[in-house]
Amino acid sequence: MHALLVEDDDRMAHALGTALAQRGHSVRRVGRASDALQHAHEAEFVLLDLGLPDLDGLELLRRLRALCSAPLIVVTARCEERDIVQGLRAGADDYVVKPFRTAELMARIDAVRRRTDTPFGSRDTDGGDGGEPVRTGDVEIDLAARTVRVAGAEVRLTRREYDVLAFLAARPGEVHSREEILDRIWGDVFLTASRSLDVHVAGVRAKTGRPGLIRTVRGFGYQLGDGGRGDGP
Repeated sequence: MHALLVEDDDRMAHALGTALAQRGHSVRRVGRASDALQHAHEAEFVLLDLGLPDLDGLELLRRLRALCSAPLIVVTARCEERDIVQGLRAGADDYVVKPFRTAELMARIDAVRRRTDTPFGSRDTDGGDGGEPVRTGDVEIDLAARTVRVAGAEVRLTRREYDVLAFLAARPGEVHSREEILDRIWGDVFLTASRSLDVHVAGVRAKTGRPGLIRTVRGFGYQLGDGGRGDGP
């Protein structure tokens, strides 16, 4: 795997670069947003620090997402909930706060790679094998094409937002626990206390304009809703 490491701190960059190289990955390290954009097309994986000298890291994340779909993990000292939510909504596959254990970061990289190498809509599972689109209300979820339409108009979701919706749509009559969703989509049941799942569910509801599209089963998990405009229970 060829990793793009976007980190302006030399000591941190050396430690991460060494850890990645020891696991057989090639690494291009850059310290500026302009260089990251220049080399984005080469990346098979991106580690992104948000504290860069020439551009805010969240803005760089948005620009990177417009250029490439490579798996991306934010690795930053920014630990405020607002920053984490913004990072996930901007398209990060995971968000790791400094300081961190290197072994944990490597495990998260492996988990992100596994789930992005086999995006949910392409798996050989019920509803994900190229059959008829799933329809609920005026929402159409095409699991083969990985598209979502509301009242006939396509809605652009991030990869992770789509994966959550597709997982629920593949079995529309079932209620899925948080642990099950995190295991299947994030590859990590230990993220149960994380806001990642909640952030992506909120993103789906907001972008589709259908708060009832994903129904909350309080204290347990989520289920595909009726696609209505009203608030989900």
